[in-house]
Amino acid sequence: MGGIDPLAIYALWERDLRRFVRARSRLVGTFVTPLFLVAFLGFGFQGVRFASVPEEVTYLEYLVPGILGFVTLFSASFSGLAVLSDREVGFLKEILVAPVPRTSVVLGRIAGGATTGLLQSGLVLSGTLLVGFRPVSLSGLLLAALFLVGLSTAFIGFGLALAARFRDTQGYSLVVNFVLFPLAFLSGAFYPLSNLPAAVRWVGYLNPLTYGIDGLRGALVGSGATTYPLWVDAAVVAFAATVTVLVGAWLFDRVEAA
Repeated sequence: MGGIDPLAIYALWERDLRRFVRARSRLVGTFVTPLFLVAFLGFGFQGVRFASVPEEVTYLEYLVPGILGFVTLFSASFSGLAVLSDREVGFLKEILVAPVPRTSVVLGRIAGGATTGLLQSGLVLSGTLLVGFRPVSLSGLLLAALFLVGLSTAFIGFGLALAARFRDTQGYSLVVNFVLFPLAFLSGAFYPLSNLPAAVRWVGYLNPLTYGIDGLRGALVGSGATTYPLWVDAAVVAFAATVTVLVGAWLFDRVEAA
C-alpha cells in the first residue's frame, strides 16, 4: 500500500469533479432537497425552544448546520457507490492493474469526494441565505469548511471500506441507507440528543457526526449554540477521519482487480 503518486491523485480528483459538474440532476437535487427541508422544518418549527439550547438561538439557526452535516453524510456515500459503479463498467480494474500505488487511488477518491461534498454544502448554505440564515462571521465560514472537509473525509473512508467488501451497488446501497439514517437522526441534527432516552442518547455520543454538526454550529452560529468545546469537536472529527481512512485504505488494498 506504500507510495504516493500525485499525478494519479490529481487525475482521480479531476475525474470526480467533472462527473459532479456534469451530473445536472445531482446538482439540482443537492440544492433543492436540503433547501426544502430547511424551509419546511425551519418555518414549520419556528418558535420551538429546546431546554438545552439558548433562547437567542432560533430553530433555523439550530437546523442549518444539521442540514449541512446531513448533506455531507449522504454525499460521502456516493464515493463508495462510485467505486462499485466503476467496477461494473471495468474502470476500477484498469486502475487496479495500472502501475499506481493503491494508496494514491484511495487518496484521489477521498480528495474528489471531499471537494464535491464541500461544493454541495456550499450550494446548500448559499440557498439558506434565501430563507434568512446568516453565518456569524467570515472566519466562521472558513472554520465550517474545515469541519465539512473533516466530516466528508471520515465518511468517504467509511464508504470506501464498505465498497471494498461489496461487488454490487444494490447491496451496498441497502447497507449504507441502513447505517446512515440512524447516524443522521442520532447526531443532534434536528433536535438535541438530550431529548432522547438515555440508552439511545449514548449511541449518539459515539457518533462522529454529532461532533461535526456541533462544530458547524459553533462556526456558523456561535459558541452559544454548541454543546461541546470546539477543540473537542475538531479532535473527534479528526480522529474519526484518520481511523476510517486507514481502515478504508487497508481494505481497498485487498480488493481484487478481477
